[in-house]
Amino acid sequence: MTHPEPLAERHCSPCHGETPLATDSERQQWLAELQDWSIGGDHHLVRKFGFPDFLLALAHVQQIGELAEQLGHHPDLSLGWGRVEVKIFTHAVDGLTELDFILAARIDQLSGSK
Repeated sequence: MTHPEPLAERHCSPCHGETPLATDSERQQWLAELQDWSIGGDHHLVRKFGFPDFLLALAHVQQIGELAEQLGHHPDLSLGWGRVEVKIFTHAVDGLTELDFILAARIDQLSGSK
């Protein structure tokens, strides 16, 4: 399904067990709108962020957490000194949905990537 608005401007309800998985063409189309994300194991979106120190990495995790709460969609986050790794997928359907790509696009906005 083609949408005129960018991913980061779309609204999507929290997913449930009947939410459709993204098709291969949707995945490729939506992935092209993102900055430095990849699809891991045909199952989830992954992006790694680098920072000059632990406190800035921690602050980014906090921003992502606040955004995730607003959307009702929660990524897996890994925090270390100067790095954050984000892994997104829809747990209810054990795969990728449109909401995963929307969350990734909004995380890109937080980081100033897009």
